[in-house]
Amino acid sequence: MSKTLLFAYPWLLLLIGLPFLLRPLLPPWREARPALRLPWFDRVAALSGQTPSPRGGAALAPRGQLLMLFVLWILLVLALARPQLLEPPLSKVVPTRDLLLLVDLSGSMETRDFDNAAGQQVDRLAAVKAVLDEFLTRREGDRVGLIVFGNAAFVQVPFTEDLEAARLLLEETEPRMAGPRTAFGDAIGLGITLMERSDLGERVMIALTDGNDTGSRIPPAEAARVARDNGITIHVVGVGDPAAAGEEKLDEQALRDVAQISGGRYFHAADRKELEQIYHELDRMDTREVETLSHQPRLELFHWPLGAFLLLGLLYQAGAGMRRLNAGGG
Repeated sequence: MSKTLLFAYPWLLLLIGLPFLLRPLLPPWREARPALRLPWFDRVAALSGQTPSPRGGAALAPRGQLLMLFVLWILLVLALARPQLLEPPLSKVVPTRDLLLLVDLSGSMETRDFDNAAGQQVDRLAAVKAVLDEFLTRREGDRVGLIVFGNAAFVQVPFTEDLEAARLLLEETEPRMAGPRTAFGDAIGLGITLMERSDLGERVMIALTDGNDTGSRIPPAEAARVARDNGITIHVVGVGDPAAAGEEKLDEQALRDVAQISGGRYFHAADRKELEQIYHELDRMDTREVETLSHQPRLELFHWPLGAFLLLGLLYQAGAGMRRLNAGGG
C-alpha cells in the first residue's frame, strides 16, 4: 500500500479563496501622506484631460506584491489544515489462546526408533523436536509455553509471543535432562498453575509422553479433572510402545483417560510420519479467529508550509524595508 497525503482539517482549505471574496467588499487601503493644496490644481487636471476623484486616489499595490501576499496566505492556510502523510498500516496479531506444550524427557525418549526427514534413524526426542519446531512456526496468534518433565516437571519456556525463542529453547532440551522417570501428572499440575494467571479465553495443553507415569505426586487422571474444572483442554500424544514392559510401557488407557476427562483427544504415533499427521490434525481441530490490531502511522507535515510562510514573509519584509530605504535616500 502506497503512502497517501491527506489533511486533518480539509474544510480549512476553503479559506484559500477568502481574499477574492473580501476584496470587492472591503475598501482599499489608503496611506495617509502630507499634501500641498494648489489653487490651480483643477485647471492643470483639465488641461491634461484627467478627472481626479473628490477624495483622492488610492495607490494600487504592484502585481508582484499581490502575488506574494496571496502565496503567503496559501501557505498559512495549508499549515492550519495540517497536511499529513498516511503511511502503510502496521498490523500486530493479538494472542487469543494460551497453548502449553508438555514434553517428556525421560530416559526412554533416547530410544532410536524414529526416522528424521532424511530417512536417518534418530531418537524419539529428536523426532519430536523436529515436528514441534514446524508446529510452532504456525502458532501465530497463540501465546506458547513449554514444560518439560522427567522425575519432576519444570517450566522451560513461560508463556510468550516470541515463537522463535520458544523454538530455540525447545531445541536445547535433551533426554534425561529432568531425570529418567516420568512424572506426567506433576507436569499437568504445573501447567494448571502456570495457566491460572492467564486472562485469555481459550487454554489448551498438548502433552507428549512415551512412558508410564511412575513418579507423580498427583495421578494424571486427577490432574485432568482439575484442568477440566479450570477450563483447560488436554490433547495427549503417545509415542511409546504399548507392548513394552516396566516403566517404558506406554499406558494408553491412562493417557486416553486424561484426554477424555479434560475434553481433549488421544493420539498414538508409531513413527515420525504419524507424528506429523497428528500435529496437522491438531492444527485443523483447533482453528480459531485470529485477532489483529492495525495502526496506520501519520507523519505530520504542517511544519513545511509553516516554515515556508515564515521564510518568505521575512524575505518580503526585508525587501520592503530595502525599498523604503532606497526611496527615502532618493
